[in-house]
Amino acid sequence: MSNGFVVIDKPPGITSHDVVSRVRRTLGIKKVGHTGTLDPFATGVLPIAVNDGTKAIPFLDEGSKTYEALLLLGVTTDTLDMTGTVLSESDSSNVTTEQFASSLSHFTGAITQIPPMYSAIKQNGQPLYKLARQGVEVERKARDIEIYSLELISFNLPLVAIRVVCSRGTYVRTLADDIGQRLGCGAALQELRRTASGPFRIEDAVTLDELEAAAGEGRVNGLCLSPMAALSHLPEIPLTIAGLDGLRFGKSPSWDCTFLDAPLVCTKETAVRLTADGALVAIALLVPGCHCDTDAVIKLKRVLL
Repeated sequence: MSNGFVVIDKPPGITSHDVVSRVRRTLGIKKVGHTGTLDPFATGVLPIAVNDGTKAIPFLDEGSKTYEALLLLGVTTDTLDMTGTVLSESDSSNVTTEQFASSLSHFTGAITQIPPMYSAIKQNGQPLYKLARQGVEVERKARDIEIYSLELISFNLPLVAIRVVCSRGTYVRTLADDIGQRLGCGAALQELRRTASGPFRIEDAVTLDELEAAAGEGRVNGLCLSPMAALSHLPEIPLTIAGLDGLRFGKSPSWDCTFLDAPLVCTKETAVRLTADGALVAIALLVPGCHCDTDAVIKLKRVLL
């Protein structure tokens, strides 16, 4: 039985929900979900959780994402990409490589970003993109994001390719528009490809057709990243047989039901992996003790038995 995460190389022209539906049909599994979305025109890494992988989604570390983006200079659109209506056009032939590279430095580090109207963010329960399609524009609050690095890949006016390593919640479309505004000629996103999302890499991704072929040949398990591996950033607490037996009844383990020499120390609630014989059996929270001399408490969150 497939269990964990399959990294799909999403093709252009379909939604992330479409990918989930196709994976569900291909594998014949009901418990399927994705970790974050990609715009329909975007391609690349889309992690799909199957079976117990869905229980691990809230505990993933996808704080860093990597994109390769192709910007078209001299154009602005209502969607901030080339799927929308062109609002303005201007000459970008005077922009030099040095000017463009210099502009990138202004968008590196901790910055704020105003989410685009064409986004799934909800305001008063209504997705912004639905309001945008009705011709309605509302004020959006700026969000704190971080651009860890910006790298110029190629410069062939009016097309410029960059690599973006950024925090979760970053809109590359907005970044492209902001860069265009700074250059004074405008810019819109022509292509967007995600090459990494947390522990998931494009090198490990398969196309939907490749997944179907693997399913037909019984090779799907070999394509799955286990929940244990996907949550490798979390501390591990190995359980004794008594601790494992307690999980079957929904009982949080005490420290004497672990193989650790001493309780783990924490100053705030921390997610941890509970394991048995090297396999992930549950996800728990480590909760600080009520007093400075009191051991932390293991609080069960998800059982994967």
